[in-house]
Amino acid sequence: MTTGLVLAVLGAIGFSGKAIIVKLAYRYDVDAVTLIMLRMLFSLPVFVLMAWWASRGKAALTRKDWIGVAWLGFTGYYLASFLDFAGLAYISASLERLILYLNPTLVMIMGLVLYKRKVTRPQILGMALSYCGVVLVFGHEISSLGSRAAWGALLVFLSAISYAVYLVYSGEMVRRLGSLRLVGLASTVACVLCLLQFVILMPLSAALVAPEVVWLSILNAALCTVAPVLMVMMAIERIGASAAAQTGMVGPLSTILMSVLILGEPFTVWIAVGTLLVITGIFVFTRSARR
Repeated sequence: MTTGLVLAVLGAIGFSGKAIIVKLAYRYDVDAVTLIMLRMLFSLPVFVLMAWWASRGKAALTRKDWIGVAWLGFTGYYLASFLDFAGLAYISASLERLILYLNPTLVMIMGLVLYKRKVTRPQILGMALSYCGVVLVFGHEISSLGSRAAWGALLVFLSAISYAVYLVYSGEMVRRLGSLRLVGLASTVACVLCLLQFVILMPLSAALVAPEVVWLSILNAALCTVAPVLMVMMAIERIGASAAAQTGMVGPLSTILMSVLILGEPFTVWIAVGTLLVITGIFVFTRSARR
């Protein structure tokens, strides 16, 4: 039990550290296309190995399976990641993490629209609290950054929607292929798409970035991409998905702490109150959903 909780917490912190590393890399005059290419380039070998390991002794994928893997790789890992990286160029790491933390509510809304699933009053209350928190932090940020903050917040929110699409449609694929195999295959697809995007949109000379960007990308790939995926999966095996999901509230808190200590971003009463509203709202929302 303790091991599972530790793994879940470390996984949440690892995922939240991605925003900090991206913001640090942007200080070296690098664009989102190049930055995500480097991250995926260094992650690709591990995801290929993961897919191969999980596929040993299993039946070959059908054409339908490959289409599903490609779709989930596009929405859940490629598009969601690229929009997130692009948005971080315009907003703080704290606001980015709070927007992404709204993901369970987006999954619920899609379930309501696509499958006519019922929504309870506690869920509506939780949504209201969490979105009020994000609006509070966003309002404070847009007052200082102007339209840049609006554009960045929109990109990150679209990233959250894209990942919600992945979550909604991945259930059947997880049951058929297994979580490790699906993550390995879908992430490999996303890595290839990011490399192709760079080749199509950028000159090859754009890959000649500062050494600091290369090291930050290696750190991003190892500690904020591959390691958290494995730790969260191992945590789910030990303590279950619900308990592992609850540790996700560590993510926004760790992002805010790191943004203050490492990036020097201000910590204001608006951020404090907004974060409290978001975390409380998502807690109420997820607790009601499990019931």
